[in-house]
Amino acid sequence: MTFSSRFLLTLWVASVALANAVPHSGSTFAGSTSTAVFPPPNATDTSVATYFPGPEEVGHAGPTPTGDEPWVLQTAPVAPQKNDVYPLINPVDAQPPVTTPAFDPSRSWGTLTPWFSVGDVFGLSNTSATVPSGCELTQVHLLHRHGARYPTSGSGPSAFATKLHAAANSTGFTASGPLEFLNMWTYKLGAELLTPFGRQQLFDLGIAFRLKYGHLLNGLTDLPVFRTTSEARMVDSALHFAAGFFGVQQYQDSYHQLITIEDDGFNNTLAPWSSCNNALNEVSNIGYEAAGNWTEIYLNDTVARLQQYVEGVKLDTSDVQALQDLCAYETVALGYSAFCELFTEEEWKGYEYNLDLELWYSFGPGNPASAAQGIGYVQELVARLTQTPLTEFATNLNVTLDNNNITFPLNQPIYVDATHDTVISTILVALNFTTMAANGPLPIDHIPENQTYTGQHLVPFATHLEGQVLSCPAEDASTSDKQSFIRFILNDGVVPLTGISHCTENKDGLCALDDFVKGMQERIAEVDYQYDCFANYTVPWPDPIIDGRAPK
Repeated sequence: MTFSSRFLLTLWVASVALANAVPHSGSTFAGSTSTAVFPPPNATDTSVATYFPGPEEVGHAGPTPTGDEPWVLQTAPVAPQKNDVYPLINPVDAQPPVTTPAFDPSRSWGTLTPWFSVGDVFGLSNTSATVPSGCELTQVHLLHRHGARYPTSGSGPSAFATKLHAAANSTGFTASGPLEFLNMWTYKLGAELLTPFGRQQLFDLGIAFRLKYGHLLNGLTDLPVFRTTSEARMVDSALHFAAGFFGVQQYQDSYHQLITIEDDGFNNTLAPWSSCNNALNEVSNIGYEAAGNWTEIYLNDTVARLQQYVEGVKLDTSDVQALQDLCAYETVALGYSAFCELFTEEEWKGYEYNLDLELWYSFGPGNPASAAQGIGYVQELVARLTQTPLTEFATNLNVTLDNNNITFPLNQPIYVDATHDTVISTILVALNFTTMAANGPLPIDHIPENQTYTGQHLVPFATHLEGQVLSCPAEDASTSDKQSFIRFILNDGVVPLTGISHCTENKDGLCALDDFVKGMQERIAEVDYQYDCFANYTVPWPDPIIDGRAPK
């Protein structure tokens, strides 16, 4: 039997129309968690290890002479800049035509943003990380965050996946339009560990640090001690940094890695919340409450807009915010996320501000226990700068480690400490970098103009604060003597130090080292650790705090 071409064409058109008329239903596995395990089970067979000797056993390495240490911040006319997220697919690059518009969603992910060079965002427009003319670097103090990670256990992304999977296996659901991909979507994220891109970030950061500060290794007489905490992503971050800084074959014999315990009952300046009661109770929750209020405002219309594409699952603002979280987390974990295309520029700006509110009121200038949590690191910094052993341990200092010149040496030209975003934010408060809090307190019902406190600039994934100690011409023009100065570079942006007592305005962000130390000693004295961390007080609302101190 044969059919005419006209009949076949009519049949095809009808089939397409029918297919388009019937919405795709969510599969029963939609929202389920998918995982992978590598190495495969039982694949680590040690009996074959003798077939794969290491480089020392094989030998024949060829010539291995080393060159001199790099010093790019001193020798180059400009400072290195970081602007790409390779090999991730930037959301703007996934949209045709492939051009970079003025707005980049990946720069609105707050603390989930991959770090980038921030330029003059902190207010000093006529300087850079390059060493000022006439100065010479003599020491550097690096404080960095871990790299990109999976979401926190039980947070919004996994909660949304659980909700979707429950609907798929009960009443069923149907997604269409821009959300049609949910019908076959599975949750592929782990929890809290570094992603492959996160490992790359720290490896690259180690390489960059060697290029910028490698010459300081010439001042070492013993192997340096670098510090991190015991959480898996913290150890991985520290090791990847070290591999980048020293080299893959060399790093294990090039330094000492101190791993401090991050858990309840242990004092730790790199994980200070466990020794500060008000970092663990309702005082610490005010940021989440402020952000929750803003979420209901900025996502109010978004819920209705996206709900029209989903039947069988009732969306709320928490769900929709989780979709924004998934955009960021899937991108840094899997390289690309379809969730990124769901939101407008205004919705991404709202998301960014939501994370800013969390940071400001729970871990930043607006929280009364922030300065206290960060002050232990400031004590350690002063001890290192002055080469003076610590004698007072009434804060979150660890007396066992900090009172030992092996685990807490005071004579290194390079110091490297790894910690979390929330810890760095408390340290920025303790250091009294007041320009970051210039437009606080932050309103919870709208985004203020000229926002100065932004998570993507302050504490993105792999954020790093570099304290540069320099020898420069003395401030007293009548002498030719050199004088020690200090300045701080956060993600390649120079930070003004005008909020610190005794430090004055300087176009390069410099403060005389002696004056900076005096200012920090005064800051240490004014922070009442016992009161801020343990007193039973109520945070006023609206919260007027902008210095991280509890009102008395």
